Amino acid sequence: MLKIKKNDTVQAVKGKDKGKKGRLLEITHNGKRALVEGINLVKKHTRKSQKDQQGGVKSIEASISVANLMIVCKQCDRPVRIGFNTLKDGTKTRICKSCKEAI
Repeated sequence: MLKIKKNDTVQAVKGKDKGKKGRLLEITHNGKRALVEGINLVKKHTRKSQKDQQGGVKSIEASISVANLMIVCKQCDRPVRIGFNTLKDGTKTRICKSCKEAI
């Protein structure tokens, strides 16, 4: 089971964008890589077409390994490790390991 999900706020802990925060857009390659808004930007050269009237060089997000990301706790406001907790009604929730709050 993955500890991060779509629309979570994550922070890069390794690589050229170390320390940057962004929203998780998509998880690809069987949960091993992720697309994060504003992290791991690469240049893409596009040709002018009907879809893209301008063409030229554009910056797009490339995938980054999930191992290089940590979820940001809303209470702590820093990257934290994630644990799981079972509630009384039997549902499983993610919790912050440092402040024990639900994410």
